[in-house]
Amino acid sequence: MEKGYIYNDQMSMFGSREIIGFGNDEFQIREIDRLLAIKTIKTNHYSKKVSNTSYIHLGVFMNDDFVGVLQYGYAMNPASGGSVVDGTEIDQYLELNRMWLADKAPRNSESRALSYSFKFIRGKHPRVKWIQSFADERCGGFGIVYQAASFCFYGEHKSDFWELDGEVYHNILMTVKPGAKQYSAKARNLQAKRDQATKHTLRQFRYIKFLDQRWKKRCLLAEKPYLKYYNGD
Repeated sequence: MEKGYIYNDQMSMFGSREIIGFGNDEFQIREIDRLLAIKTIKTNHYSKKVSNTSYIHLGVFMNDDFVGVLQYGYAMNPASGGSVVDGTEIDQYLELNRMWLADKAPRNSESRALSYSFKFIRGKHPRVKWIQSFADERCGGFGIVYQAASFCFYGEHKSDFWELDGEVYHNILMTVKPGAKQYSAKARNLQAKRDQATKHTLRQFRYIKFLDQRWKKRCLLAEKPYLKYYNGD
C-alpha cells in the first residue's frame, strides 16, 4: 500500500483493498455518497447546479470535519476529448465539473484538495491521462486556483447562458432539439419561456492538467501564458 492512500476496510475478491481517498488525518479527500455531494453543491456552489455527467464524488475533510466537495466526470459532450487531446478515448480524461470549499478551510486548501484528488485518480483510475476544467467569469476570476495547481492554460472563449426564474442554464438547453439525449424537462421549459429568459454572454477560461506528461504533446490547442489580471472586459 502506497503512503497517503486511504483504503476500504474490506478486501476485494482479488486480495487487495479498494482505494477510497488520499491524505492524512489532518487533511484528506475521500469518496462520499453522490446524494451528499449533490446536496452540498446545490446549497453552496455559486451556480447552485450539479452536472449530470459527474460520477466521481470526493469530499474534503479536515480533522474529519467535512469542508468541501469535488465532482469529476465527463464533459458536456463526453466524446469531445479527442478534439482537445488527440487520440483520447472516453475513459482517458475527466472534467472537473464542480468544486466548492467552505470559507473556514485555510488558504491554499483548494490547490491542496486538487493535488490530493489527482493522486487519488492516478491510483484508482489509472487510464485517466488528463483533466480539464473551466474557470467561469461568474465567480469573478480567471482561474488562479488552477494556476496554483499547475494546470496549463489554453485560452478563453465566450459562452451563452440563459437566466430564468433565478436559475442559469447553458445555451445548449435552449438549442437542443426534441428527441436528442440532452432534451430534458428543463430544456423544454426554457425553450417554452424563451421570451421571459435573459441571455448572458460570459468568458470561460480553459485549463488542463496532464496526469501523464507524455500526453501534453498530443494536445491540439495552443498553450498560452497565464492571465495576470482580470479586467472584466
